[in-house]
Amino acid sequence: MAEIKLNAEVRSEFGKGAARRTRRANLVPAVIYGHGADAVHITLPAHELQLALRTANVLIGLEIDGKDALVIPKAVQRNALKGNIEHVDLLTVKRGEKVEVEVAVHVEGELAPGSNLLEYVQNTLLVEAEATHIPESVTVSIAGLDAGASILAKDIPLPKGSVLAGDEDAVVLQVVSAQAEEPSADAAEAEGAEA
Repeated sequence: MAEIKLNAEVRSEFGKGAARRTRRANLVPAVIYGHGADAVHITLPAHELQLALRTANVLIGLEIDGKDALVIPKAVQRNALKGNIEHVDLLTVKRGEKVEVEVAVHVEGELAPGSNLLEYVQNTLLVEAEATHIPESVTVSIAGLDAGASILAKDIPLPKGSVLAGDEDAVVLQVVSAQAEEPSADAAEAEGAEA
């Protein structure tokens, strides 16, 4: 995974008013925490941050007052109506350090013929990986699966260097058969009248 570089500035003003002024200046308030250090309050350029966060679990290299910091996003707050980023919590990481992250689950292949439907019980999988080698997603084959089949977390192949961090017996995907709706009483009477 590529590291994205962003310039950050330390924040000295706090509260709603200060956050609004920050956002009007096309900056996003953020907090860096981790490794037992005191939290550092910063601002990041809104557009560059928006582009960086398009990649799940992106590794961000920050330059803050001439010092470098390596972080990953832990929580992103977005405006419910506009969708723009309002605040970000960032976790400090070190090269070679293992971190737990949620990784998207993707499927490939076709289910067995018939009225089978795939149900995602979990969209993500909790894995532990080196901070500089976090997988963007994991892929599992559903080829030929029939109703009643399920895929457990331990059944999903993980990229080299990643290990499962959650419950290995948790159901991630299951195949169910489509249920035909019973005709309503009015529809049944109408069919009976036509005959």
